[in-house]
Amino acid sequence: MKIIHCSDLHLDSRMETNLDSEKARQRREELFASYEGMVDYAEKERARAILIAGDMFDRAHLRRAVRNRVLEPMESHPDIDFFYLRGNHDNSDFLAGLDEEEIPANLKIFTDKGWRSYEYGDLVISGAELSAENVRSMPARLELDPGKINIVMLHGQTQDYQGTNPAEEVLLPAYRGKGIDYLALGHIHSFRQGQLDERGIYCYSGCLEGRGFDECGPKGFVLIEISDGKLTSDFIPFARRQLHEIVVELAPEDSMLQVMSKSDRALRNIPEKDLVKLVFTGHISMDLELDTDRVLRRFVSRFFFIKAVDQTRTQIDFESYFNDRTIKGEFVRLMRKSDLSEEDKERVTRLGMKALIGEELEE
Repeated sequence: MKIIHCSDLHLDSRMETNLDSEKARQRREELFASYEGMVDYAEKERARAILIAGDMFDRAHLRRAVRNRVLEPMESHPDIDFFYLRGNHDNSDFLAGLDEEEIPANLKIFTDKGWRSYEYGDLVISGAELSAENVRSMPARLELDPGKINIVMLHGQTQDYQGTNPAEEVLLPAYRGKGIDYLALGHIHSFRQGQLDERGIYCYSGCLEGRGFDECGPKGFVLIEISDGKLTSDFIPFARRQLHEIVVELAPEDSMLQVMSKSDRALRNIPEKDLVKLVFTGHISMDLELDTDRVLRRFVSRFFFIKAVDQTRTQIDFESYFNDRTIKGEFVRLMRKSDLSEEDKERVTRLGMKALIGEELEE
C-alpha cells in the first residue's frame, strides 16, 4: 500500500511580498496546480490515501472557488482517501454550509474533540487537531494496537523548534512507546525526519511550494510504502519552482566588472524558472559604488524573479587619509594624536569613519 503525506499547502496565499500582481496571481495558480498534480501522482502510483497534515489554506475567509478547487480532485479520485486536519492557519471550517451529500465520501476529517482512527486491514491511521485545551492530554489519550502498523497525524511544532507556541506543541517524548510507526506532522515548511523511538519515526513533509525566501530549497511531499508489514518512506521533490538565496562574497579589490562576473558564476546553475535572492557580503573599497540595479538588469530576464540585497561593508584604509585635506583626513589625524590606547584609537577611528561615509554603525 502507498500513502502520500503532505502539509502546509497554504492555498490561495497572496504571494505579493516580492512579486508583482501578475506573477503573484501566477504563483497562486501554481499552488493549486501542485496540489492537483500531487493527486494525479497518487493516482499514477496507485496510492490508497493522501494525508494532509494541516494548513491547507492561508486566509481566514475562504472563497468558494478555493473550496471547489480543493474538493474537485477528491470527487474525481474516489479510490483515494483524503485525510485532513486543520492547522494554525486553517481558521475556518471549509466544509461549513455544505450538505452532507456535497462532502466527498472519501474525505476523512479529524477534530480537536479526541482521537479518530481509520482501519485498512493491518494499517491504522489516527489523528487529532491540537489546541490549548487538549495539547497536554492528547498523548495519554492515544491508544494504539502495537500489532498493527500505526500512522498518526498531528500539526504543530516539536519542543526543540524555536518559537514554539505551547498550544501547538507536539510533545515528542510523550508519544514514544505508543506503538507509532510513522508520525505524520505539519507546520515546519521543510522536509525534516527523525527517530521517534526504537520502533517509529516522526516526519515533517514540508510545504509543496516555497512562497518566500524563508522557504528556500527543495519542496514536495513524502511517499510512504507499506509492504510485508514494513513501512518505508521517501521524500519526493515536487515544487514547480524553487527559491534560492545565493551569497556572493566581495573583496576590496573588486570592481563592478568583477561583481558582475562573480554574480554570473554564482547563478550559472540556477534553473531559469526559479526565484532568486542574491545577497552581496564581504568588504568593498570606498571607491566602489555597488550598483545592485545594474546587476538586476543583467539577470532579470533570466529568472522568474530575482532581487538583490547589499550586506557589504566598506573597508577603510586609515593610513591613506594622513595627508588627506578633507574632514576625514582631519579626523584621522586628530585621533592619532589623542591619548587613547592604540586599540581604542583603532575602534573609535573606524566608527567615526563609518559615520562620515554614512554607513550604518555596527557597534
